[in-house]
Amino acid sequence: MLILPAIDLRGGQVVRLRQGDYDRMTVYGDNPCKVAEGFLAAGATQLHVVDLDGAKDGSPMNRGVIAELCKTGLHVEVGGGMRTRQNVEDTLALGVDRIIVGTMAIKDRPLLKELVDAFGAKIAVGVDTKDGYVATHGWLETSSVAGVDFCKELRDMGVKTVIYTDISKDGELSGTNLAVYEELCRIEGLQVIASGGVTTEAEIAALRQMGAYGAILGKALYAGRLDLSRALGVARGEVEAC
Repeated sequence: MLILPAIDLRGGQVVRLRQGDYDRMTVYGDNPCKVAEGFLAAGATQLHVVDLDGAKDGSPMNRGVIAELCKTGLHVEVGGGMRTRQNVEDTLALGVDRIIVGTMAIKDRPLLKELVDAFGAKIAVGVDTKDGYVATHGWLETSSVAGVDFCKELRDMGVKTVIYTDISKDGELSGTNLAVYEELCRIEGLQVIASGGVTTEAEIAALRQMGAYGAILGKALYAGRLDLSRALGVARGEVEAC
């Protein structure tokens, strides 16, 4: 199972939100590349990047920083503000390995299908949910579409990877929603990345056992609740969870 340490960008700074609330933001640094290099030194191969400015305003805003992150040697996936084909193409041109679309996936399914047909596995969908329903526009709006049902629809459209977040767990250090990931991992043909509230090695081990493709680690790393080197070992089955 992959471990994807996260960098959330706002105004070029490394930040974390609580439950997607822009008014509950903690700044962890003003040098995203230095943070990424620390992840690389710990053994990470992947990096999950969210352009929070883009997610809120509807168009990617931190391209310069993202371009530099792509030079670190990590495999970079990026989400936030990817609402047009031009947004996607311009971001892929920076050296990004995978684009995460969110609002567009729920609002413009024909465009999503066009992107999946054009770029294949380079397109992933971020399924962010509040009370089980898909949230959009940087988590500021909630749709009437059930998250698990939407993931099945995405699989049928040819989407290979989903990043599923239970917003109520995000940034709370209170644990993740293992029950929903167990359900999602039973969707044949879909790679599931768990995001939001992964806090313990035991949760990483449980996600690995149920067949999750990956897990995103954010606040738990920044708050010192998880050691990235150990988390990587647990995800590979080389280290016993404690």
